[in-house]
Amino acid sequence: MLTTLIIIVALALIFDFINGFHDTANAIATSISTRALTPKFAIIFASVLNFIGAIYSSEVAKTVGGKVANPATIPHGVEILIAALLTAIIWNLITWYYGIPSSSSHTLIGALAGSVISGAGFAALNWSGFKEIVIILVLSPIIAFATGFLIMWIIRKLIIVNGNQSRSKMNRMFRFFQIFSAGLLSLSHGGNDAQKAMGIMVFGLVTLGYQTDLDVPLWVKISAATAMGLGTSIGGYRIIKTMGSRLLKIEPINGFASDLNSSIIIQTSTAIGMPLSTTHVISSSIIGTGTVMRFHDVKWATVSKMVMTWIITIPISMILSFLIYKIIALFV
Repeated sequence: MLTTLIIIVALALIFDFINGFHDTANAIATSISTRALTPKFAIIFASVLNFIGAIYSSEVAKTVGGKVANPATIPHGVEILIAALLTAIIWNLITWYYGIPSSSSHTLIGALAGSVISGAGFAALNWSGFKEIVIILVLSPIIAFATGFLIMWIIRKLIIVNGNQSRSKMNRMFRFFQIFSAGLLSLSHGGNDAQKAMGIMVFGLVTLGYQTDLDVPLWVKISAATAMGLGTSIGGYRIIKTMGSRLLKIEPINGFASDLNSSIIIQTSTAIGMPLSTTHVISSSIIGTGTVMRFHDVKWATVSKMVMTWIITIPISMILSFLIYKIIALFV
């Protein structure tokens, strides 16, 4: 049992590490692209704040650990977790390699659902909990686009138009503000995303009988926070390039608005214990703010490709995890 637990924890931390350089790239892409922060400083800055953010809450971990399936009663829980984690790792590496800002959250939730169905049947999946998570994941980018548009419209109306300030002067000021908005976004990312790995580890602890509730032990928090912080320190320059320039040319003013909007949405979701996709929220915020500033400069072909990846992530993760579980079952 100890060996099995070590395998589950190791895979969860590998997923968390990859999540660090895969998704955290999104949190600092705007500040790097506008040169508010240097890449080296931005990565160190984000690493520290991701670690801090990962420590202070555990509600999202409880949701991931218990809402998709009941770890205390599900049969073949170990194999199910291993299949889900392998799927999430594989999909994250594929999308990272091609520079596509895909969602680690969608991947993990879809993979966990697919392996539960494969190993324990449809009845073992908590459909109400799974549906609730998916609804939040689907709605969050729509909300992020709308609120990002609104925040940018208000800033533009009050400062540039009514305030009769030149855009170049405002960009110089907002480049400074981006240091704080990027920090807040990194903190928010750590508070939501690192908890997904924590939830998986708690699922394993309950499945193996090491604990009976979904409380997150301190060592789980510290290990997940450390893995995400280390992953962030590696950087994710492929995805930074996509987020920072291939969606639209980001200016400090809409970079700040995107980061602020994303932080508010992520912090709200974390407070109610719901996982969401940092990638989707930040991308949608960038598109929403960019639409206000220069609609025709948004690279809609890249947006379409990205949205298509979002749509297929959950079903592909479910199918891949379903098949991986079947392969694992042949050898155990």
